[in-house]
Amino acid sequence: MVNVALVGTWHVHFNGYAKQIAANKNCKITALWDPDAAAGSAAAKTYGCDFCEDYDAMLRREDVDAVMVCTSTDLHKEVISKAAIAGKHIFTEKVLCFTEADAKEIEAAVKKSGVNFCISFPWRAGGDFKWVKQAVDGGLIGKVNYCRMRNAHNGASSHWLPASFYDKKTCGGGAMMDLGAHSMYILNWLMGKPKKAASAFTNVIVDSVEDNAVTVFTYENGAIGVSETGFVAENNPFSLELVGDKGTILAGGFLGKTCYNVGDGWVFPTLPASDPAPIDAWIDAIVNGKPSPYGIEDAVMLSVVMEMAYASVM
Repeated sequence: MVNVALVGTWHVHFNGYAKQIAANKNCKITALWDPDAAAGSAAAKTYGCDFCEDYDAMLRREDVDAVMVCTSTDLHKEVISKAAIAGKHIFTEKVLCFTEADAKEIEAAVKKSGVNFCISFPWRAGGDFKWVKQAVDGGLIGKVNYCRMRNAHNGASSHWLPASFYDKKTCGGGAMMDLGAHSMYILNWLMGKPKKAASAFTNVIVDSVEDNAVTVFTYENGAIGVSETGFVAENNPFSLELVGDKGTILAGGFLGKTCYNVGDGWVFPTLPASDPAPIDAWIDAIVNGKPSPYGIEDAVMLSVVMEMAYASVM
């Protein structure tokens, strides 16, 4: 049995993750900490665990083996590093940190302690993206020279995102930092590390952070990667486009399908089953003594490209 402490209730996915942990037969929620005592106490009652006012004291508890981190991003470096030093396994929402330097400090603490670390990269678990990765690695469309992923929603224009997501201090940015992280880690997975970035961020509704954003990456081999996102997009399904010197792969779009064309027309492949959700994969990795599929190196690389994106805003 893995005893899990919930660390922070700030993120919009907090309740979803907490419910997944509560439903996992290999887990028990034993404690909760939040810098906001009122919010923390209420959440602790909901999940039937102890509320701890002192984070350091909570980490010393023998009935805490692991932590699920959903604090605001600006607190990640402190809370995650302390958890690693205390020998607690770690699951965290993305992004890891705002800068490569801070992410590297967490990486050093995680590697020194040997704890199991997992960052939430749910799109990589999907059957469609698993197939795309296998197809690219297998050379189906040849040498890839262009990859574009658009992932946007109407969180600002329909007023369902919490106001806290527009706080630059706690979030580090807006649409690209939050929703754009998904296309960023997919680009990293499919294309590798970029050498340059150029971003266009604008404000359609929100004044404090960008709510409409595009970042273009270039790579050593001449390829281009594009991350598109926003909080002001209506009826705009995700889309992925991969172009190689032998063909093209498309996924999502208005059809919601994955297909490819290497010269004989469009083919709709049979997709593999999706992998377990990242938080379940993390618990399984702890129980069975194996690495998480979304580890600390992946988390650091997301912070690297995100810092590049924000440094290059036109």
